[in-house]
Amino acid sequence: MKLKRVVVTGLGAVTPLGNNVDESWKAILAGESGAAPITKFDATNFKVKFACEVKDFDISPYADRKAARRMDLFTHYAIAASDQAVADAQLNGENLNRDKIGVIWSSGVGGLHTLEESFEDYFKAGGLQLPRFSPFFVPKMIIDIAAGQISIRNDFRGLNFAVVSACASSTNAIIDAFNYLRLGRAEAILTGGSEAAVSPGGIGGFMSMQALSKRNDDPKTASRPFDVHRDGFVLGEGAGALVLETLEHAQARGAKIYAELIGGGMSADAHHITQPHPQGDGAYRVMLDTLDDAGCDPNFIDYINAHGTSTPLGDISEVQAIQRTFGDHAYNLNVSSTKSMTGHLLGAAGAVEALFCALSVKNDIVPPTINHFEDDPDLDPKMNFTFNQAQQREVRAALCNSFGFGGHNASIILKKFEA
Repeated sequence: MKLKRVVVTGLGAVTPLGNNVDESWKAILAGESGAAPITKFDATNFKVKFACEVKDFDISPYADRKAARRMDLFTHYAIAASDQAVADAQLNGENLNRDKIGVIWSSGVGGLHTLEESFEDYFKAGGLQLPRFSPFFVPKMIIDIAAGQISIRNDFRGLNFAVVSACASSTNAIIDAFNYLRLGRAEAILTGGSEAAVSPGGIGGFMSMQALSKRNDDPKTASRPFDVHRDGFVLGEGAGALVLETLEHAQARGAKIYAELIGGGMSADAHHITQPHPQGDGAYRVMLDTLDDAGCDPNFIDYINAHGTSTPLGDISEVQAIQRTFGDHAYNLNVSSTKSMTGHLLGAAGAVEALFCALSVKNDIVPPTINHFEDDPDLDPKMNFTFNQAQQREVRAALCNSFGFGGHNASIILKKFEA
C-alpha cells in the first residue's frame, strides 16, 4: 500500500506570548519571555509564585457567555486555537466532505480548574452531608471533551478522540493524525492540544516534586534550558492547533501549505515515573524511530526543537541522546528550546512547538533559547543551542521532541514542502 503524503495547511495558537499565531511567533523570534507573577489565584503562600500564563484572553469571539460557562478553561483555549487553524486553512467551505474530517486533540490534565472549583464548592456546602455537583462537572473536566466541542462547532464528523501521554500528549496526537491520514482513513484532521494547569493544584503538585524553578525574584529569566544554573521548569498554559491534510486533498482545494509532515516516532524509557533515562536511551530510540519512519538521513535535519524543559537531569540526557543519534552532524544542527519563552505547556507543548517548527521550516529561521548566562561544563560547547538570538539559516527539516512523565517519548519531523 502506498502511503499518502501529509501536509500542514492551518495553524492556531493561544500562548503565554500571544493569543494568536502571529503574536506568538513574533515574540518567539524576538526572544521574549512569557513568565510573570501568577494572577489566576493567590500564590502568596506558595514557594513558586510565577508562571507563564496566557494574558488578556477573551473567549467572547469564540463562544457566548452561556456556552463558555459550560466549558473549562482548557477547552476555551482549545476552541480558540482550533477556530484560528480552521480559518487559516479555510477548512470551512461548503464543498468539504465532513465525514472525512476528524479531530484528534490532547491534554495532560484536562479540566483541572473545574475539578478544583467543584470540590471546593462541595466541601463548602457540607461535603457528604449535602453532595451537590453541577451537571456540567464531568463534561467540563474530561480530557476528550475538547475534541468533542471542536467537532460539534465545525460539524467535523470523521474520527474523533483524545490522546493522553503527559507532556508528550499533543505530539502523540499529531502522530495519530499523521498515521490516519497517510493510511487514507481521513482527508483532513484538526489536531493539537490545550492545557490550563496554572492553578493551586497544578503549581502545588509540581512544586512538591521540586520540578519548578523557584526564581520568584526574576521570573522572566527563570526558564534556562542548557544553562548551568537551571533549576526547573516554568509552568505554562495555552493551546496549539494544526490542520493536517493529505496532499491530494490540500491541492484539490488550493490550500496553502506550511510544511510537510514526513515521520513520527514513539518509545518508552521503561525507567522511572518522572525522571528521564540518565543516558537518554528512550530519547535516542524515539529519534531513531522517527528518522526511520520518515526514511530520512540524519544529515538532512537542520533544526531540533528540543524538549528542553530547564531541568538539571532532563536537558543533559536529551543532549546526550541527540549526540548519540546524529554523531558528528550534531555540530551542524541548531538546537533550541522555545520553552525558555513559553514555559512548559505540558500536554499542549508538543503542538505549540510543532507549530513553531512548521514556521521555522517555512521561513528559514531558528528560534532562540533565551536566558543563557553560563555554559554547563557537562554539555558539549561545540553544540549550537541558538543561545539568546534567533538565527537565520536554511531549515530543510526540523525534528521536534516531546517527553512525558511515565517515560513517554514522541518525536516528529517536518520538512520544507516540495510539490
